Amino acid sequence: MEDEIFEKIKETLSGALGVDKSEMDMDSSLVRDLGAESIDFIDILFRLEKTFNVKIPSGELFPGNILNQEGLIKEGKVTAEGLEVLKQKLPFMELDSFAKDPSVSRLADFFTVRMVVSYMKDRVTNGAHVS
Repeated sequence: MEDEIFEKIKETLSGALGVDKSEMDMDSSLVRDLGAESIDFIDILFRLEKTFNVKIPSGELFPGNILNQEGLIKEGKVTAEGLEVLKQKLPFMELDSFAKDPSVSRLADFFTVRMVVSYMKDRVTNGAHVS
């Protein structure tokens, strides 16, 4: 099932970002490797909902302003409390590598194809289809 989801996501991202599917792998960063900008995330969400016939609640896959609370960032780095918030809000993000150097400027690199595949696999498996 994961391979089928991966193929659909590659197709979706290719359409949204104008990137050839052959340039994507599971570890491709949507921002760093595929050139996604903030406005692209809205298009990606719309296309994912349409492709998988699911409703993705606002802020669930790509939460905006997640670290705007006081105490979650200090001197350009995500604090331990901030990492806990990220783990809760983004359970599909691979945060172990990010935690080694939790610079805010690196966070977008961890929005990967694998994260989207894991999220969609969970949504599809748990019957989150739109009726």
